[in-house]
Amino acid sequence: MSFQGKRRIFIILISITLILFILTLRLGWIQFVTVNRAVTTSGRSLEEMSVLQRERGIVLDTGRGQFVDRSGAPLTGKVIWTAILFPVSHGHHEENHYGQIAKLLGTTSEQLKRTWHSLTQPFIWTDSNTHLPLSLSFPQVQQLKKLNIAGLEVAPYVQRYDNHLSGMQWLGFVSQQPELIRSLYKKESDLEHTMPLTTEVGSAGLEKSFDPFLRGIGSTIISYTVDGKKQPMYGLGTRLIAQHNKYYPLRIKTTVDMKLQQKIEVLTERIGMKEGAIVVLDTSNSDVAAMISKPFYNPNQIDLQMGNWSNRALKAAVPGSIFKTVIAAAALEDGISSPTETFHCSGQYGKYGLACWKEGGHGDLTLAEAYAESCNVVFATLAERLGGERIEEVASQLGLGRVIGWQDNSFMGFELFKQFDHEEAGQIFAGGTPKEDDGVKVQTGIGQRDVLVTPLQAANMVVTLLQGGQIHAPRLVTEIQYNNGQTMTSFQPHLLSSPYGGISPRTANIILEMMRGVVTDGTGASLQRAKWTVAGKSGTAQVTVNGKPRNNQWFIGYGPTDHPHYAVAVLVQNRSPESSNQATLLFREVMNILASS
Repeated sequence: MSFQGKRRIFIILISITLILFILTLRLGWIQFVTVNRAVTTSGRSLEEMSVLQRERGIVLDTGRGQFVDRSGAPLTGKVIWTAILFPVSHGHHEENHYGQIAKLLGTTSEQLKRTWHSLTQPFIWTDSNTHLPLSLSFPQVQQLKKLNIAGLEVAPYVQRYDNHLSGMQWLGFVSQQPELIRSLYKKESDLEHTMPLTTEVGSAGLEKSFDPFLRGIGSTIISYTVDGKKQPMYGLGTRLIAQHNKYYPLRIKTTVDMKLQQKIEVLTERIGMKEGAIVVLDTSNSDVAAMISKPFYNPNQIDLQMGNWSNRALKAAVPGSIFKTVIAAAALEDGISSPTETFHCSGQYGKYGLACWKEGGHGDLTLAEAYAESCNVVFATLAERLGGERIEEVASQLGLGRVIGWQDNSFMGFELFKQFDHEEAGQIFAGGTPKEDDGVKVQTGIGQRDVLVTPLQAANMVVTLLQGGQIHAPRLVTEIQYNNGQTMTSFQPHLLSSPYGGISPRTANIILEMMRGVVTDGTGASLQRAKWTVAGKSGTAQVTVNGKPRNNQWFIGYGPTDHPHYAVAVLVQNRSPESSNQATLLFREVMNILASS
């Protein structure tokens, strides 16, 4: 072969070798660089995923937004220090370390070892009584950190609720609802990126109403890296993975005065209130200053069957004589009676089986005196004069028989946004009831038969009178704030209208003065000992509970009378017919708390 031929073959071989070398480099690049850095469906590279597979992590903070009271004091999101155990090999642990750790965690060495050795996932050490993460004191934290034990970390943990009973059912609770989360996202890949199915979402109260704003942008996770034999990978150690955003999570600012709320809760325990509700409203705009529901609930331990998670302040109950406020207002509005008109009460109405609560009757008395003494005979008489339709109309003018909590059908794109979860509308007449039947009218006139009113409506009716007949929509939340304190959006106070208009300021003022007479000369005489001069109306409704006759006891009113700051409604349910009116006593003590605040 000639020299040129040999040279040509040599060049071809060199070219082929070079091409193979380049291809090898390219394949190496793809395998070791490009593939490792490829983004997976979780948004992480394969290289990152390989590290994460060796990591064992636990959520310290879900990233859910928090609630604060009207002064900014936190209502949720308490930070505690707690111990976290990671699944690691324990061959290098000294026996005395188990004893030291166990003592600090309030357990035995045997229990600690049994729990720790069986772990396949990270575990937050829990309190044996509450089953919530164990809250460590500062000295305990320092001692545990000083031990420097592999697989044991002490970290700040965000505990959403305090572990105690309270009457804050308006706050609600969170729980896992996988089906709800699935319904929020059309694609499974979106769901994986955005919200795990185990995420807790709002299930009642404000937690439910404001859930779309509370979901946050991601969790804070603490992780511990181990090798294939569950040995700690020194140099990698503990990692904290957190989302950093100056705007999120959001903060929901409520109208509630937490100090006032807690004082009234303590009061209900001291007085022995078992069932019912107390509502305190600001008389200027119907903002909720405090709202207590009994029996209390623990948002960490919800039993849906027990029902104590339900907010009784928003549930309709038979009102009894506080409904006489509606009858008096209707009679004054229509001019069919006046405060000075004289009636006669013999104790019996003479028909429909109606009797006055006072045996032997009240004798001769004016409308104002009948309201102060809560005379059934006088208000049965007025109800017959008015007619069912008119009673229902004036009830609407005072904010009864319908939902009154703050809501908006154009708020930030929501079809209908409600602040109050599970608020009941109540009723004056049930469907199918003959409103113009005299017997029906008479029973309705004293707040019995079909009439149902919520404590929120009852307190708001007092505000309506104080505002000259204007109905305000009660609020529980004033604004949503970004994490940096700036306002994202606010909920402006607004008025509610009735298709029947409103009562006149003149009528409202007469009723308010009649409420003053209840305290000076009527059934609320014990309130004369209150720190403030107060006014109101008592009520006792006859109900049946489990086949037994029981009473709903009410008192609604305002104070101080010369410059009203607060309207209050108290409902005590399921009381013995022979018992004294506990609602009146509670009203006085609530007013005393308000006077001292």
